[in-house]
Amino acid sequence: MPRPIQATIDLQALRHNLALIKSTAPDALVWGVVKANAYGHGIERIFEGLRAVDGIALLDLSEAERVRQMGWRGPILLLEGVFETRDLELCSRLNLWHVVHCEAQIDMLAIHKTHLGHRVFLKMNTGMNRLGFAPQAFRAAWTRLNALPQVDEISLMSHFSDADTDKGIAAAMAIFQEYTHDLSGERSLCNSAATLRHAKDLKVRSDWVRPGIALYGSSPDHPAHTADQWGLKPVMSLNADIIGVQHLQAGDSVGYGSLFVADRPMRIGVVACGYADGYPRHAPTGTPVCVDGVRSRTLGRVSMDMITVDITDLPQADMGSEVTLWGQPQKISNPTGGVSIDEVASAAGTVGYELMCALAARVPVTVMDTL
Repeated sequence: MPRPIQATIDLQALRHNLALIKSTAPDALVWGVVKANAYGHGIERIFEGLRAVDGIALLDLSEAERVRQMGWRGPILLLEGVFETRDLELCSRLNLWHVVHCEAQIDMLAIHKTHLGHRVFLKMNTGMNRLGFAPQAFRAAWTRLNALPQVDEISLMSHFSDADTDKGIAAAMAIFQEYTHDLSGERSLCNSAATLRHAKDLKVRSDWVRPGIALYGSSPDHPAHTADQWGLKPVMSLNADIIGVQHLQAGDSVGYGSLFVADRPMRIGVVACGYADGYPRHAPTGTPVCVDGVRSRTLGRVSMDMITVDITDLPQADMGSEVTLWGQPQKISNPTGGVSIDEVASAAGTVGYELMCALAARVPVTVMDTL
């Protein structure tokens, strides 16, 4: 039989999260962000769950080609724009919208030969200091783009650096509004955190929102809010079976480096999952798991192929018991709880985004759709 580990993608959870975002930002159009192969979920796997978005946003031309091949005829936005002039030929052929964040990209458009004008999203740097024109240079960039016959329509966008913190978005919004108030074009400002925390404000919500992590059921501002508090459901679950049981006495250690030492008689389960499957190597003793739907914890160091978990107080747990590493149990009918990917990530000193994207290719994936 195959190694007993399984990732499950729940399309109904994805639809739920999308509907929640739409209700949070009424009247706004929604970009479904599928960069990084849909945050590790697989674009092809989640595509049917995103049918209700208004557009799909991503990074790579290869991802855009895949989305078109799957039959998507709506808008596709390249979030980092193009990287060389010949990329614009594919944008024309596939009808891709693209971000313009620097003078070099305007230069590329100026020499591009096309009979069809491009839809571009001109990006302002309002404090993130990654991509985008400085506010003082934004109008000149807009004017230059507006004069190009290669450009059909210009939308305006930015990206908040502190939407998930108490610092908030007020300063960035003030900058954006000051330098765009009399420029025409649709606006796009909100990522997941800004959508959930601030999109009740019409000016913040603007014309398009760009949810990413929230679509997949992770909280964008954990631990200030949990996914449950936002009403989000996990789209990805990672489960594996117990493949061995050990009995410890006080003083016995567990795993490489003997990082955990038992202070009493214990029973531990060895689980068929490790960092080669995408589980974080630095997850410490005490990282939450569920064993047959009951909360427990990891013990000792994560190995390449195995994790050990505490089943001392779980007499029903044994060989073949299901361990939920994150998400929901799959062998239990109507499970009442699971393990938030944000909890696991927080214990390991990272974020849920990284765990989703790190799911290894060797892990088999099942797509579940209750429709």
